[in-house]
Amino acid sequence: MELFQYPYMQRALIAALVIGLAAPALGIYLVQRRLALIGDGIGHVALTGVGAGLLLNRSPVLVAVVVASLGAIAIELVRSRGRTSGDLALALLFYGGIAGGVMLVGLSDSTPANLVSYLFGSLITISTPDLTTIVVLGAAILVLMLALRPALFAVSHDEEYARVSGLPVRTLNMLIAVTTAVTVTIAMRAVGVLLISALMVVPVAAAQQVARGFLTTMTAAMALGLFAAGSGVWVAATADTAPGASVVLMAIASFLVVALAAAAWRLLRRRAAPAPVPAPEPHEVVLQ
Repeated sequence: MELFQYPYMQRALIAALVIGLAAPALGIYLVQRRLALIGDGIGHVALTGVGAGLLLNRSPVLVAVVVASLGAIAIELVRSRGRTSGDLALALLFYGGIAGGVMLVGLSDSTPANLVSYLFGSLITISTPDLTTIVVLGAAILVLMLALRPALFAVSHDEEYARVSGLPVRTLNMLIAVTTAVTVTIAMRAVGVLLISALMVVPVAAAQQVARGFLTTMTAAMALGLFAAGSGVWVAATADTAPGASVVLMAIASFLVVALAAAAWRLLRRRAAPAPVPAPEPHEVVLQ
């Protein structure tokens, strides 16, 4: 625990905890919409923004926010109009985004190590301005996901019902797309664009094993995300491992523990339940 006396480790822990809360809060809507892998597609588009920022000597994070948001809006427009399947749209952005990012980074004066830090995360290099951006945008995502929970749940569960109910379906869909882009972008420095999708999805999948009801599942997923982020940073500090990978592995370990515990609980309940009494045959006479 002595490492957490240093400012860079304190910044790393705070950033990881904020992302650990925000990512599952958004991820539950993506899982509900069956778009669990959209974070990967947007992450690769964000990589193009990073390359553009490095090439233009601008803040890579802020440029990536703009580029990733435009990419997320493009995905939503293609998906809603139905002219191209969502999988194909994601594939185009997936490959185009990473190719564009690698090319732009190559054209800039940046070293390949900078690209690797965005691909897999680099918590210990988070500066005070980076932390401020993560905290402000992460708090905004949390407020939106919690304040608009009924409307976002309705849109994610059944768009037709939400439209008939008078909800602004297109605006809410765009909001989910843009907040996904922002979440991916602020998490680049902490978890990396190749791993952030796991932090959005895995805590939600673990919470679904034991929770019933949307709000309960959302709360449990946020708690598991917070645990994975905090324990992952601690493991990285004590075992000298990559922080982003440690956070994701702790999330997966949490899923396995929860899934096994839930399966064991269901088995015990079945064994403890009384055996059903067989119905009497038609020719039998039951004496009172």
